[in-house]
Amino acid sequence: MKALIPSEIIEQRIFLVRGEKVMIDRHLAELYDVDTRTLNQAVKRNKERFPEGFMFQLSKEERGEVITICDNLSSLRFARTFPFAFTELGVAMLSSVLKSKRAIQVNIQIMKTFVHLRRMSSENKELSLRLEELEKKYDRQFKIVFDILNQLLTPNDPPKHRMGFYIKEKAALYSAKKKRN
Repeated sequence: MKALIPSEIIEQRIFLVRGEKVMIDRHLAELYDVDTRTLNQAVKRNKERFPEGFMFQLSKEERGEVITICDNLSSLRFARTFPFAFTELGVAMLSSVLKSKRAIQVNIQIMKTFVHLRRMSSENKELSLRLEELEKKYDRQFKIVFDILNQLLTPNDPPKHRMGFYIKEKAALYSAKKKRN
């Protein structure tokens, strides 16, 4: 069976907020092919199905962070209300509130994506733990190899060049050349 929505698209719509992997109501509504207002109304009518830990409303700062991360949420910048974020449990519960066939199919795909991301995260942690154990076992000969592997496993921001220093250095070299001539 062909996927209704590619898992890559779903993965791009999962964010880490308050230490939880969540999906924003706008993205979920888009995936389920309903209005955001309709999705949120269905949730409000079924509040008992969404206890704490299933969903929460973003703060102003969190909304700003999410907008920065995801370009297609820029319209939220001027919205009067703050969006809701649904945890994995909340997304699973949405299938009982939105009862269309599409909602059920999309929900299955979202759940599979959450499981896939959790599995990847777990495997990465296991690999890191194994590397630490090996580091302890072997002596300095392999330290360079372990350092390189750790750099590959740890995402780093690209180094920032200090432009001010660079410009001052160039100016000093230029003036030194001028004095010699």
